[in-house]
Amino acid sequence: MKPEIKNIIGGVAGAVILNLVHETAKRLSNKAPRVDLVGEEALSKTASAIGITPPTGQKLYLSTLAADLSSNAAYYAMIGKGDRDTILLRGAGYGLMAGLGAVGLSKPLGLNDQPVTKTSETKLMTIAWYLIGGIATALVIKNLK
Repeated sequence: MKPEIKNIIGGVAGAVILNLVHETAKRLSNKAPRVDLVGEEALSKTASAIGITPPTGQKLYLSTLAADLSSNAAYYAMIGKGDRDTILLRGAGYGLMAGLGAVGLSKPLGLNDQPVTKTSETKLMTIAWYLIGGIATALVIKNLK
């Protein structure tokens, strides 16, 4: 199998795992990060800025989920570029940076950061979920034959 295909498969796996963790956690804890709400706001503001009426309700949720899965898959796929011996470290690094970005960049980008920063636990969970996605991606890529 070509390395690019392995990287894409790994990126998709990491993105799916990340979203499964997010979706499960938000149903179990009111302290869980709500990255979906930040994403919905970003999608709505972007659509409005370019003159498109943003979707609402379930269409907004599903559009945001699709955008989130595809963007995270593309980001995580980059973990596969480089030395195979350091892929787990790279996966952890990419995951950590994505989590820190989710916590620290929402407000500077003009978005409501409260869904990912409401408590210290929320911030930690946000970072941890992205870290899990990065490590999962690295493990999938490393183990694909």
